Amino acid sequence: MITAYWDPVPTARGLVLPEAAGFVRFAVFGYPMFQGVWAERNWRNVPGPFYGADTDCLMMSRDHALEHVAYDGLNEFVFRQPVNERETEALVTAVGWELYNGYGWDGDDHWTVEGVRDWWRDRGRVREWALETGAEWAAWDETSEYSDFYRAHAQGHRDYVAYIDEGLEAYLRGYLFWLEHRREPEPGEALPGL
Repeated sequence: MITAYWDPVPTARGLVLPEAAGFVRFAVFGYPMFQGVWAERNWRNVPGPFYGADTDCLMMSRDHALEHVAYDGLNEFVFRQPVNERETEALVTAVGWELYNGYGWDGDDHWTVEGVRDWWRDRGRVREWALETGAEWAAWDETSEYSDFYRAHAQGHRDYVAYIDEGLEAYLRGYLFWLEHRREPEPGEALPGL
């Protein structure tokens, strides 16, 4: 059954172990993660519980969460929130490979209905950035030792633009319902508008 919004945080929490110091550890990797600071989040993140803040620039997370993570050249960010258990596990795995522990999962504590609507109204800025950066990376000089790397990761920018154009609006309307009611909508319940 497809729902208007599915809360990925309980699944993510099930994949990590709480530690006495307040850190969370991925059961496989065993080191602190989800230490991202909301005030440092990348403006390119889509609204939702997960976000990239001060992340590394090694750009390895996309190898594990192709449908969710993209890069700005310095940091990683979440361009699509997970909508099921498989996608949540992929994103948590990607976060486990990020060396600075700069991802956060407390976005639900910070996003507001008006904040999401503001982000949506300003989506043209991130769409334009993704188009320009994707084109630049796709045209990376073939003589450079990094050309294959950047050309491959330009797909993340194209995927982001495609998601903004189709799919993101429906997700955000469901997320607005979640923010207002802290539950998934029942069949037939109206979703808020953006």
